[in-house]
Amino acid sequence: MALISDQYMDIVVQGSMILFMEVYLYFQGLYSLMFVTLVFLYMASGYRKARMGSTACIIVLGDIGRSPRMQYHAASFAKLNFDVDIVGYGGSKPNEILNSSSKVRLHPMSDVPNLIFLPTFLRYPTKVLLQAFQLTWTLFIKIKWPSHIIVQNPPTIPTLAVAWVMGRLYGSKFIIDWHNYGYTILGLSLGKNHLLVGLAERFERTFCRCANDNLCVTNAMNDDLTMNWGLQNVTTLYDRAADVFKETSVADKHELFLRLGKQYPEFKDKEGNAAESAFTKVVDGEVLVKEDRPALLISSTSWTEDEDFSILLDALESYEEAASKSKTLPDIVCAITGKGPQKQHYEEIISKKSFQHVTICTPWLTAEDYPLLVGAADLGVCLHLSSSGLDLPMKVVDMFGCGLPVCAIHFNCLHELVQHGKNGLVFKNKAELASQIQDLLNEFPNVPKLEEFRKNLKEFQELRWEESWLKTVKPILYT
Repeated sequence: MALISDQYMDIVVQGSMILFMEVYLYFQGLYSLMFVTLVFLYMASGYRKARMGSTACIIVLGDIGRSPRMQYHAASFAKLNFDVDIVGYGGSKPNEILNSSSKVRLHPMSDVPNLIFLPTFLRYPTKVLLQAFQLTWTLFIKIKWPSHIIVQNPPTIPTLAVAWVMGRLYGSKFIIDWHNYGYTILGLSLGKNHLLVGLAERFERTFCRCANDNLCVTNAMNDDLTMNWGLQNVTTLYDRAADVFKETSVADKHELFLRLGKQYPEFKDKEGNAAESAFTKVVDGEVLVKEDRPALLISSTSWTEDEDFSILLDALESYEEAASKSKTLPDIVCAITGKGPQKQHYEEIISKKSFQHVTICTPWLTAEDYPLLVGAADLGVCLHLSSSGLDLPMKVVDMFGCGLPVCAIHFNCLHELVQHGKNGLVFKNKAELASQIQDLLNEFPNVPKLEEFRKNLKEFQELRWEESWLKTVKPILYT
């Protein structure tokens, strides 16, 4: 009976997948027909080729405020006197440079409604269709005729298809900015052998060939796109920190810690002195760093599956045990910034810890306070594991921009950013991370190794985003 039941369930599952494919292909056909009609109508009314103009459309099928690289693109286009339209979702406050620029217009779209009332196998294609319609409507009705369309990938579906069709319609130069591969990220939640992951890879491989140019974040990804995907015109544009990422002055640290202390007690003075923080004090009108202050450790995350924060928590448990037996290890304040789907899960785990020498907080910071906190920290930790093994963590770029040494978890191309023993350390497991944190904070604040790393980061700090963008992207805009 159980065997029959299992066979029956297999038939139901297979039938559902076939139905899903039929529905998906049906709507894809309608969608294609709609685009063909739009193209015909526009061509009939007078086709306008915009390629040589100076209007850029930047597409982020995600939170605009949490997409720093695309915001940097917008600011760079604006400095070249382009009119810039940014299309994406709201949620977080964008960079103040964009809000204050008369050349940049934001077009935040409404979040796609919850589709829990639909059968599971229909939710994803329905969401895709809604996003496709929403993005098409925004690009068709609200933006100026763009000479250039630059798309963040991933998200891949339906972004690449919509952007390509609208680029053909407007006569725009179509540029894909590869941050990672969309199908590998989907594989984290569904499994790499899932049918939808295979379809997503085919979709990505098909529409990426429609781009006029491709930007990517590492040389390793450049090689893969060229050799394994058969793409031409691929240019590596390394992430670089914006000018706001720099070492924070003592006075700014003090002001920041007092402000954060109102919401996060970890930054308050232990004795309750409202004029002091846990790290700074004022003596005769001068702001000073406390000699017995705790070490400030910072990590930034989107709280997603590609970052296992149990590794950091286990390493901090080991640190707690070591600090209780040592007089040379300082207390730690660990700030884990960001928001995402797994944040509540880890906050519940953190709340059950009973540390004496380690305190942990999980703040969500404004765009102005985040670089200040990074610039005020003593050590950074990165747990980003690339789904493709070919991208680099932007959070480390920001930390390096502030001259902050980092302990980062190993993956294939990490060496293009973190050079073990020169500007930071690379670890493979919680034991190695625990050992590295203890070694780098022993005898704190006088730690020669940390100072050596900071000196070695001066070279990285010299090349900022704007200079790199002008050398790399500007030459391809009209080729």
